[in-house]
Amino acid sequence: MRFMLIAKATKDSEAGLPPDPRLMAAIGKLSEDMAKAGVLVDAGGLYPSAKGARVRLSGGKVTVTDGPFAEARELIGGYAIVEAKSKAEAIELSERFWKLHAELMGPNYEGEGEIRQLHDPADFARA
Repeated sequence: MRFMLIAKATKDSEAGLPPDPRLMAAIGKLSEDMAKAGVLVDAGGLYPSAKGARVRLSGGKVTVTDGPFAEARELIGGYAIVEAKSKAEAIELSERFWKLHAELMGPNYEGEGEIRQLHDPADFARA
């Protein structure tokens, strides 16, 4: 099963501040370990919403709104796509990521993520 591990944006990431180099090195090592174990499919960080746009369809019309967008806690700051045997395994992988933050950034650091299973094409196969 494939899962997307989502890291929510923070005030710092939305301000375009670079992550702590120690944290980036630790995440790089974790990503390398996960790739060697065959569970990491892809991962990346996102630019601040000020460099993005939202596209909305309503009433048959498409509208585009340039960023930035309010409420950083509702925005995605980064992601990883993992191949896991179960939701529990995906949670364990996400916990490893957040524990790095706690170890390197200290107990006052706050972050939030989300874990979502990706559809497989077989999910939509007609019987």
